[in-house]
Amino acid sequence: MSLFSSRGVVWSGVLVVLLFLGSAGPVHAQSNGDGSIYSRFGLGTLQDFSSSQSQAMGGGAYALRSLNYNAMGNPALWSDQIFTRLSAGVGVQRIAASDGGNPTSYLSSGQIEAVQFSFPLYDQTLGVGLSFQPYTQRNFRTRKNGRLDLQVSPPSSSDDGVAEVPYDVNFRGTGGLHRFRGGLGYRVTDFLRVGASADVVFGIMESKRSTEFGNVPIRDVTTSDRVRLVGVGGTVGAHLALNNVFQSDDAFSVGGAVMLPTTLNGTRVLTLAEGSPIASDTLSSVDGDVSLPWRSRFGVAYQPNARWTFTADGLYEPWSTFTTTFQQGGTFARSFPVGGTGTLTDRWRASVGTEVMPAGTDQLAGYLARVAYRLGAYVERMYVRPNGTTDLDTYAVTGGVSLPTSLSGTRIDLNLTAGTRGTTSGSLVKDTFYGVSLHVNFGERWFQERKLR
Repeated sequence: MSLFSSRGVVWSGVLVVLLFLGSAGPVHAQSNGDGSIYSRFGLGTLQDFSSSQSQAMGGGAYALRSLNYNAMGNPALWSDQIFTRLSAGVGVQRIAASDGGNPTSYLSSGQIEAVQFSFPLYDQTLGVGLSFQPYTQRNFRTRKNGRLDLQVSPPSSSDDGVAEVPYDVNFRGTGGLHRFRGGLGYRVTDFLRVGASADVVFGIMESKRSTEFGNVPIRDVTTSDRVRLVGVGGTVGAHLALNNVFQSDDAFSVGGAVMLPTTLNGTRVLTLAEGSPIASDTLSSVDGDVSLPWRSRFGVAYQPNARWTFTADGLYEPWSTFTTTFQQGGTFARSFPVGGTGTLTDRWRASVGTEVMPAGTDQLAGYLARVAYRLGAYVERMYVRPNGTTDLDTYAVTGGVSLPTSLSGTRIDLNLTAGTRGTTSGSLVKDTFYGVSLHVNFGERWFQERKLR
């Protein structure tokens, strides 16, 4: 295939991604549908995505070197690039939520998982990485029923002047935070690589509470609590690669990255009657900030040969150190939508994964032998405690296939995830979730100087 035609395929992929982004609506409306009730707490459900390869292998792979993927979890790995690479993925998730008593609720949502772009400044020495992806997601919906005693005037002879009026209170959360990351990875020696990035975190989170009285002549009331946040942080990473460790021609890698603490500044606006028959009225508007904790990642990867890869990874975030100035005084202290320290705890995650490509490096093997088959699992201690005391865990298995294409360096990945989140004890909710995602990873050599013979 000619250079022009293959680049045409790459730019066609870029156009498809841009059209998808444009049709997705405003940036704060990152999700479509309903998700876990636990996204109501803290900053919402935390999103972890490094690459489609990593996602199918338990979500870690912070030490895994690859020429076919943008490994955004560790900027030190950007130094290994040969291809200019564009990756994009979308996913959908189905959740069955149960509190152990009422009928199970079924929820569905979809979102863009990541758009990533990277290229080498010097082949396998100095590389650039750029990415845009969700950082948190808030997409819950719940309802509470009640009755209101209403004084009737004048009372009739058949009652005591009090009527019971039924009402519904609907809670709805939307939006979330996004992260734009850009940085460099550099190979110091054949064994050591380092990298760093600047991370811009921004977004809008909104919580609405609507009280509806049905056919009773009482006006429905809606309050909206919206917070807009933005801040700049950073990530630093390192990677150590060793060969011939346990046997001839094997590869053993150790990698880690730390996302530094980040302060987000923003504005919180509380409005009344937005979307109801009476006009909207701004009740309060205050400025404040939110301090995100640091996040550490660490992993090991082992490749005994070109066919097999094994990974083991860990993640830790001290969310118990979370602070915000929005909670100081006034109405906001009672209903701040990003939660308080009483509902947050330290988060950790452990994962393992494996990949097998039967053909190894043989590009002339049959198609199925050149497909990469992946499997993984993870366990996570969630960072929210809705009742302030009960720790919540997530258990999941992952898997996927990576399909080669006629373009060298370009693969299409299909990934699956299934697991459980939370518990039904203590009047809480247990989620059983299933997810599927599709990722396209374009890779091509650019910026090559032609040599005359």
